[in-house]
Amino acid sequence: MDATRATLFEGDNLQIGQFEARPVSDACGDVEWQGSNVVVLPVSGVFSKHDAPGRHVIGTPSHAVFVAADTPYRISFPGAVGDRALTLRFGHALAADQLDSNSEGIASHGLLPPGAMLLRNLLWKRLESAEADEFEAEALGLDLLDISLRSMRTGGMTEQRSAQVRRMRAVERVKEAVSLAPADGWNLAKLAKVAHLSPFHLCHVFRHMVGTSIYDYVLQERLARTLDVILDGGHDLTAIALDAGFASHSHFTARFRRFFGCTPTALRRVATTEHIAEFRKIMTARRRHLA
Repeated sequence: MDATRATLFEGDNLQIGQFEARPVSDACGDVEWQGSNVVVLPVSGVFSKHDAPGRHVIGTPSHAVFVAADTPYRISFPGAVGDRALTLRFGHALAADQLDSNSEGIASHGLLPPGAMLLRNLLWKRLESAEADEFEAEALGLDLLDISLRSMRTGGMTEQRSAQVRRMRAVERVKEAVSLAPADGWNLAKLAKVAHLSPFHLCHVFRHMVGTSIYDYVLQERLARTLDVILDGGHDLTAIALDAGFASHSHFTARFRRFFGCTPTALRRVATTEHIAEFRKIMTARRRHLA
């Protein structure tokens, strides 16, 4: 596997980096450990984190994936697609504030809210272009870390462990299939076949395990993957819409605005301003709308 890593920001409590992997196969890599806690936020592509035999979670642009310090795991890349990700690495001092003492309150991954996806891509763009000063980088990075960890709260599941594992495997099979082809014409019958469940049971299990409907999840995956190309600024929005599986530019724009609280055009304008005050206004307005 060809992999590149770079540090975008280095503070006393937080390191923000970028990671890009170009695998040659979808086989699992060697066992790895991290010396500090890391939250991985994919911007494009897909990877799978294996932390026990027969147990894995999928990382896509809709997710945050948690890697605990000094805990063994392996990585694979379904379909050998590879991925690009922003990484938030934090030490023991910050971990004491962010995590329970035994980390039992944090799951291995979580579904990101729309604001976190926008913040992730905008923060990366500003760090890459050296537009963000140290204070802005650290403040926004810690905000993003807090939102990401909140998305990974475990909740209070009381079902039998064996049943929970079976359900998780079914859900991860669906998420992997969608991640490899989000623009495909998915329907419940196709996804239920992937999960080895009935359509009704899949809808129930998916909402229970993921916290959103399976329809909204597929829509979120499609929208999340457009952020990177929108912020690049070199692609026509109609082409982006069609490539993402939307019927038209207007359909894409309407879904994007409903989900993120702004249009693709407005997002491009925010990304080219000197500061991100306008983005914060968008996020504040969205929080009021959802309250």
